[in-house]
Amino acid sequence: MKPLCFILMPFGKKKDEKGREIDFDTIYNTLIQPAVEEAGMEAVRADEEMVGGFIHKPMFERLLLCDYAIADLTTANANVFYELGVRHAARPHHTLSVFSENTTLPFDVRPLRSYPYKLDKNQNLSQLDIDKEAIYRWLMEAKKKPTTDSPLFQFFDDLTPQKISHEKTDIFREQVEYSLQAKKELTRLREAKDLEGIKAFEENLNFEGTEGGVLIDIYLSYRALNAWEEMVELESKMPLYLQNSLLVREQLGFALNRLGKRKEAENVLLEAIEKYGESSETLGLLGRVYKDRWKDETNPILKTSWLHKAIDTYVRGFQTDIRDAYPGVNAITLMSSLNEVDPRLKELLPVVLFATKQRIAQTSPDYWDYATLMELEVIAHHPKEAKEALLKALPLADEEWMKKTTRDTMEMLREKWKERGEDVAWLDEVVEGLR
Repeated sequence: MKPLCFILMPFGKKKDEKGREIDFDTIYNTLIQPAVEEAGMEAVRADEEMVGGFIHKPMFERLLLCDYAIADLTTANANVFYELGVRHAARPHHTLSVFSENTTLPFDVRPLRSYPYKLDKNQNLSQLDIDKEAIYRWLMEAKKKPTTDSPLFQFFDDLTPQKISHEKTDIFREQVEYSLQAKKELTRLREAKDLEGIKAFEENLNFEGTEGGVLIDIYLSYRALNAWEEMVELESKMPLYLQNSLLVREQLGFALNRLGKRKEAENVLLEAIEKYGESSETLGLLGRVYKDRWKDETNPILKTSWLHKAIDTYVRGFQTDIRDAYPGVNAITLMSSLNEVDPRLKELLPVVLFATKQRIAQTSPDYWDYATLMELEVIAHHPKEAKEALLKALPLADEEWMKKTTRDTMEMLREKWKERGEDVAWLDEVVEGLR
């Protein structure tokens, strides 16, 4: 059985102290995981950030029971530093620190033996083979001869690590292996769009003995396949610590709204805001609820009320984090549908457009980045730029619902602009392209 190497690092794209946006998933997939596997080990990545920091038991098990660990100190991520401290307190050997070159490390971790991997000006790995070889060599040397790398154990010569029974270690290894295989199977089912297969997978689970990360993977797999009823039902069966996590609350609100249960969705999201505070994500989802209530409403006065409530909520979401263009572009789109001119439109449009272009220039853009750019160029009445953004967006749409969401918005704008007597022939091409 292969030794396990626990990887402590952020998920997704995060900014460092210099404002550089770094794609940690790419660093894991192309640098760290391959180096670990070439050294004859199994890479195990943390799950806790995926559900808002609530999966503590599996995290502690991995920190204490994995033979090896690699911690990425780039961005000085609080979760990573906490986990590294726990690891150093429990295990004297086999912990490597890595970081992006030119990162300013905090004082307390500068003395650690760490390896700096190199990123170019676009935050891409610029010497991948060299960096991968260096991490591989460290792992191979650690396998041959343990070296005390924990500052705590280096300082206290008489400190001895806690002995852990083989039975506990064996059970842990079985759980890790199951989780890894479960996620691979869920990935296969999701890519095959096999909803019945995912439902059968869930039915065969022992919820009490299954790690939260697997349950979250099922939850998000249902979302990818537009299985809103299944999402709601699964949430009701989750352990309380998962039900109460921000990610699950947000996605429950999303699913309830897709089912047309607007009031329930609103209550779930308002409770999440009360408990966790305002964020661009939660307010963006709540804005969508109000936007759909505006679409549903037939009473003219109430319809106008819901529209303004949606706009105000989206604006609050964008103001919470101007790097997240999603609520900003939705606010602008709805303002464009008003009969009267909203004075905020003129102020917001160039800001959101700039933020979107900056994100695309500095990261590996996804469908939503280009779809957002296209939507903004449409609102700015830039046909050529809008079509260029559309051509870049389409190949990146992983799920059909993504294109449908954008198409619905374009159709709404088209109808509104037709009412004003504007020429929308060029917008017809955009709508058809999204089919």
